[in-house]
Amino acid sequence: MNELQPYIHNLLNDTLTSLPLFKPELYISILFLLVLVTDLIFGKQSDWVCRILACAGLLFILTADLVQYATFRTQAPLLLFNNNLLLHHTATIQKLILDGLAFLLLLYLPWDENLKAHPKGLGDVYTIIIASLLGMHLMVMSATWLTIFLSVEMVSIASYLLVAYRSENAFSAEASLKYVLFGLASSAVMLYGISLIYGFTGTIELFDPLFVRNLLQVNPLSVGFALVLILAGLGFKLSFVPLHFWVPDVYQGAATPVTAYLSTLPKIAAFGLLINFLTPFISSTDWNVLDFRLAISAVAIVTLIAGNFAAIWQQNIKRMLAYSSIGHTGFALMAIVTFSAQGVTALNFYLLVYAIANLGALALVSFFANAVQAHTLHDYRGLGIKYPVASVSFVILLISLTGLPVSAGFNGKLLVFSAVYAVYQQNHSIILMLLLVTGAVTTVVSLFYYLKIPLNLFLKKPEDHQEGTIINKSLVTFCIVAAFVVLLLGIFPDYLGKFL
Repeated sequence: MNELQPYIHNLLNDTLTSLPLFKPELYISILFLLVLVTDLIFGKQSDWVCRILACAGLLFILTADLVQYATFRTQAPLLLFNNNLLLHHTATIQKLILDGLAFLLLLYLPWDENLKAHPKGLGDVYTIIIASLLGMHLMVMSATWLTIFLSVEMVSIASYLLVAYRSENAFSAEASLKYVLFGLASSAVMLYGISLIYGFTGTIELFDPLFVRNLLQVNPLSVGFALVLILAGLGFKLSFVPLHFWVPDVYQGAATPVTAYLSTLPKIAAFGLLINFLTPFISSTDWNVLDFRLAISAVAIVTLIAGNFAAIWQQNIKRMLAYSSIGHTGFALMAIVTFSAQGVTALNFYLLVYAIANLGALALVSFFANAVQAHTLHDYRGLGIKYPVASVSFVILLISLTGLPVSAGFNGKLLVFSAVYAVYQQNHSIILMLLLVTGAVTTVVSLFYYLKIPLNLFLKKPEDHQEGTIINKSLVTFCIVAAFVVLLLGIFPDYLGKFL
């Protein structure tokens, strides 16, 4: 027992030193408990109370994030809690993005009439999203295999609950079941890969100097197999090809705000985790087992092609946006393969502007579903004349998602292209040139399906639409603001770029 005392003493000291740097996560935990208890006390009448409490709490958490951001803008990365978490500048930026988007999502939730009409109310949804936010914070800071798996599972369980929350029809129930089964399978695959890597290295710490050194002593085929299994588990969260098969059905079957959640928050957190996962291998000059640049570039090319071309044939709006989300994943992977600070900055900018535009677009999907029960391209015919403000906002957001000039999406894609081209100039890699060409071609292809929506809104003959519930002015205002933001960041990208 005596020989353990110094170890325990050092462990406690490290924990106490780490706690002040863990404030945002502690605040999220407290907010989760407060919203949970409030929901239990007020029951079905708790929706508005939980919403106010959750939004106010997130503003408080954003303040703590800003303090961390200001600190780590110049400070070197720090390992916390006995090397289990890594706090650095990129992580603080991604936490700010995640918490800001979560705040917008909580505002949007009750404006979707289908979700609002759920007999259980929305108190549970607020609680689940806040709990998942803690998991996402841990994902972008994970520095050991233990924290990687636990954080991914925290977010996965929350996602399963949200997708299954609305299961009033057979398609929604089937989509939620498919998501859970595939999610469990991907978790098992990733855990098996983690167990192999731990067996090979004898350490769970990604940034342990022995980690890569010990891997290099193992048979390359075995190491490569284990790493592919881990990437497959992460790929399920990122929804890149060939692990994208769950996306169309789940995005279509889930409530629209849940689709907005799945296509933004967990994806951003997964990219943050992918950066941490790749860093030890990229930093090692001796690593030669698996060419991550080649592997991820090949995945990005296939994902760009499959996502964008499949979206062309879709008639359901949510299903179309699901395939486009897969295409955007491929584009974000382009920034990852640069393995450079410029690439990480481009990635953060791209993910933020994509998330704002996608969240606004899906909010407008809710608007048209609320107003006239419109769910397909055919249903959108002539609605541009009837709802001009919402329709013009939709067009602006789609322009940003496409990446056309004078939009934030254009600047995001330009930053990604610039980062990839800068690396190509250094090594003249053929795979990077193929990546650039594929990104440019698929951006043009995306025009063919994104423009179908304004085509039907403004140029097709109006249909006799079924009247829906009410026109939510708050939802329209939310979408107008989102459209204004993507235009503002398109004209003045430096307003955001200098902070990334």
